[in-house]
Amino acid sequence: MAGFPDRSRPPGAGPSGARSPDTRAPDAPGHLPQQVPIEGYGGGFFHFAGMASSGSILALPSGIHEWAARLPVDITEAALAQVFADARRLELVLIGTGPDPWPIPEALRWRFRDAGVRVDAMPTRSAAATYNVLLAEGRAVGAALLALA
Repeated sequence: MAGFPDRSRPPGAGPSGARSPDTRAPDAPGHLPQQVPIEGYGGGFFHFAGMASSGSILALPSGIHEWAARLPVDITEAALAQVFADARRLELVLIGTGPDPWPIPEALRWRFRDAGVRVDAMPTRSAAATYNVLLAEGRAVGAALLALA
């Protein structure tokens, strides 16, 4: 999987091709070291901070991370390790489950409770929109978002 930069324009460039002064390049492949809103999604991509990422993502206080999960069955405690690493900086995690709802397994729900983080699962479109609203309000929110085809 390629890193985040949108290869259709220079790294850090906005839609016009001009470099945005507040957009930092990822510090490692698959990681943008800041939490930003999701600007768009679909076709297997997420768009944020003037960049595009193919595949699923974690949007957390530690930044935007590539996420290997592709289907709800892939959403496990191990797959969410980065989320639990950021738990002290989160009050709520939204899990975007692709196009359809998915019930969070009870063991995973308990893992979130033990970490002191509320969790809710919903289709990815709803999760991304809710994440953006809560982030704009300054809430301690994170999202684990499965890519939409």
